[in-house]
Amino acid sequence: MLRPLLLAAGCVSLTMGAVGVVLPLIPTTPFLLVAGFCFARSSDRFHSWLMSHPIFGPYIHNFRSGQMSRKDKARTIPLLWASILLSAFLIGKMFAWILLPTIAVCVSIYILRMKEPD
Repeated sequence: MLRPLLLAAGCVSLTMGAVGVVLPLIPTTPFLLVAGFCFARSSDRFHSWLMSHPIFGPYIHNFRSGQMSRKDKARTIPLLWASILLSAFLIGKMFAWILLPTIAVCVSIYILRMKEPD
């Protein structure tokens, strides 16, 4: 009974993570981590596919290892800020202009503090 539920939750999380790659305000990594967790407990085939996927696999590997290349940092931080500022602009409320950049600062610090692979 639990396996089909975990498989369904993994598929939904994977879909949300894929959407988060292109849409601002939808986080990618947490959804992919949940998908990996669900697939690891429900389907070896889906888990292997996810971990070896050329786009989604590196997100999970980087998070698990606590490492991110300088190239990925240089690409991620500008995209983060562009999506945060676009989102704040589209929302147009003062709380968005305070909350979203605050989140972006915290995430940027986290990313910059990640170790770089040897």
